[in-house]
Amino acid sequence: MPIETTLTVADRLAEDAELTAVPFGPDLAPPVELPVPVSALLSHYEAKGEPGEVFEVPVVRGDGVGRVLLYGTGDCTAPALRKAGAAIARKAKGRPSLSVVVPAHGDVSALVEGTLLASYTFRIGQTRTSAVEEIVFTGADEQALRRGEVAARATALARDLVNTPADVKTPEWLADQARVIAADHGLAVRVWAGADLGEFGGIRAVGQGSIHPPRFVQLQYTPENAGDGTPHVVLAGKGITFDTGGLSLKPNEGMKTMKTDMAGGAVVMAVMSALAAFEVPVRVTGLVACAENAISGSAQRPSDVITQYGGRTVEVLNTDAEGRLVLADALAYADAELDPDVMIDIATLTGAAKVALGVSLGALYATDESVADSLLSAGETSGDRFWRMPLLEDYRADLDSDVADLTNVDRKMSGAAGSVIAALYLREFVGKRPWAHLDIAGPARSAADDGQFTKGATGFGVRMLLSYLAA
Repeated sequence: MPIETTLTVADRLAEDAELTAVPFGPDLAPPVELPVPVSALLSHYEAKGEPGEVFEVPVVRGDGVGRVLLYGTGDCTAPALRKAGAAIARKAKGRPSLSVVVPAHGDVSALVEGTLLASYTFRIGQTRTSAVEEIVFTGADEQALRRGEVAARATALARDLVNTPADVKTPEWLADQARVIAADHGLAVRVWAGADLGEFGGIRAVGQGSIHPPRFVQLQYTPENAGDGTPHVVLAGKGITFDTGGLSLKPNEGMKTMKTDMAGGAVVMAVMSALAAFEVPVRVTGLVACAENAISGSAQRPSDVITQYGGRTVEVLNTDAEGRLVLADALAYADAELDPDVMIDIATLTGAAKVALGVSLGALYATDESVADSLLSAGETSGDRFWRMPLLEDYRADLDSDVADLTNVDRKMSGAAGSVIAALYLREFVGKRPWAHLDIAGPARSAADDGQFTKGATGFGVRMLLSYLAA
């Protein structure tokens, strides 16, 4: 289990908890006896009640001394409570137990998410421990607590998959993890390998330089009482388990984080794991295109022409623009074989998206206004925020090839509008179906522990897609 903290709900304050967290604010009085009036404490700490503020106060507990954490909740919106929960978890790190009194207002699930996600740890070769072993939420709604717990654990699953080193995380290993997820959560699963990948020219071309052969994964969720009219959503994730750039080699610094280049695929797998618990009412198919972009005598070359699923030919001008090649196969397959109502892909696709939006926002491209609006709204609700980017037709001609149907990058090799060019390329493979492309190259990884994020993979996109699908 990615997060090992145990959560429970209590009707009253846990008397034996080593640490108790209590919300404070202008109109909130803590349900515990403090050594001095709460107003004097708040004045002493110059507290404003903002989310992220946490103050530790010693209190009498029997013959010993206990600890109370006074935590700010701000306006009790979901973002404020996530931040508050993360601050509590970081302050309580190393304690075996924590009792949290929830605020009277606001979405408790957000508080739970923040607390658990800040408790996440990942270690190789050591016993992994969470920031707090057991947390008791007092006054919480059971359903809201479980919803927050499911979302946090799914996000942590994505983090685990992304943080796993590439010497372990081969395409075969990633496909095996999908099989485990399917078995654990009642999903149908299919994995293509070897000769079965014959039509998937993009996946084969990207993976042909590696000693670890590629895979294509399909996970299927069907809700109870689904009928012929039940909407069908396809999620497609980039599953590049390591990206050297191929013969268009990345510099060493740019390669160090490339075990995380399958973050989009990890998001899809994690979302699929939580659909039943979220009681998502639509059919969902998750596709993960898995390959390792390596260097060898068999690696694809710049100027090679490949054939994507469905027959479109592509002149590969840059082997480091490989994510769009594997995703194009997945999208073309979904369009031709799965008859979805909506198609969404998610990927750490371009450094250009990170340059444009930094590390706090994902880039969203869409052909359908309703889908775009729903995804943006889900991002605001969940905390995984996206910014709508334009599909500029002015740049479409830059993908025309002299020898094939398309080039995989701007044929001028200018490097301009790289994120837009990548989105325009993917659009070529979705037919006329409503489609959205989510580029998470910036927010998929964190350089430091910060709030609900821990250094390494963030799981960005999991909670947004769950919110979107549940709605």
